[in-house]
Amino acid sequence: MSILIVGGAGYIGSHVVKQLNEAGFATVVYDSLKKGHREAVVSIDFIQGDILDTHVLSQVFRKHQIEAVMHFAADSMVGESVGNPLAYFENNVAGTINLLKVMINFEIKRFVFSSTAAVYGEPEQIPIMEDNPTKPTNPYGESKLMIEQILSRCDEAYDLRYISLRYFNAAGADSSGILGEDHQPETHLIPLILQAASGQRENINIFGIDYPTTDGSCIRDYIHVTDLANAHILALQALIEGKTSNVYNLGNGKGYSVKQVIEATKKVIGHEIPTIETGRRLGDPSVLIASSAKAFHELNWKPELSDLETIISTAWQWHKNHPKGYAK
Repeated sequence: MSILIVGGAGYIGSHVVKQLNEAGFATVVYDSLKKGHREAVVSIDFIQGDILDTHVLSQVFRKHQIEAVMHFAADSMVGESVGNPLAYFENNVAGTINLLKVMINFEIKRFVFSSTAAVYGEPEQIPIMEDNPTKPTNPYGESKLMIEQILSRCDEAYDLRYISLRYFNAAGADSSGILGEDHQPETHLIPLILQAASGQRENINIFGIDYPTTDGSCIRDYIHVTDLANAHILALQALIEGKTSNVYNLGNGKGYSVKQVIEATKKVIGHEIPTIETGRRLGDPSVLIASSAKAFHELNWKPELSDLETIISTAWQWHKNHPKGYAK
């Protein structure tokens, strides 16, 4: 039996594939390579295809004995989703519906979904709990919430069991150095800081220094990508063991401000980083921290690489060895 990883050439998906292989699972990667990287695929079986193409998807299920599906193939840039919502609803929602249709046709009923804490929108309490109101403030978060609602209906109608994992800021890189974070364009804080540290960009912007936090900058919950990958495998094992559908937050339960992340990066790399303090970005909450107590208790998941300097050190190692990302 094999696990199909849709979007397995992307940042998080590729790390999950590596962890699955090391855990003894056979993996099949399906990715359009529009944003993923062929060099990041560490599975023997790779098929290039789009989740909007049900014909190619069906061929994959027909050829391989798929036992379960993990889904990472979503567009995920908030600003882009605001400017082009139809593209996000088409790829994220319609694409997932296509994938679910093919799964149901082939009677595959285990599904691990890479969701996001963006489904909560502006949080009403910190830390955020799974039963908090879901009020996404952008099409990206809305598309993920729509998928979760569709999955709930599929569970009721087709007995398709799923686990949805909601998280904010994946960061870091695999300790082997063969996998890392390579987005075009890059929008995540830690790789942007590392680009400024290595001279690939002139500076790092600090958006807002007047938030009600200890140093005035936004606070976010960062989680190492390897810890995220392990959570996905635990979710898969829970479904294989017959557990019911569920939703879990994933985070460290501890937040770091933008300025703290910059200071920690200075300590890791050993020199100053040029910064510019500027105004707030529209829609940026002051603090976003997720409670992972439910995942701790029910999935037996615990982050092992939660220290901020560890997260930055692994990212820096990747960045130094791959200054142009996966490009040769």
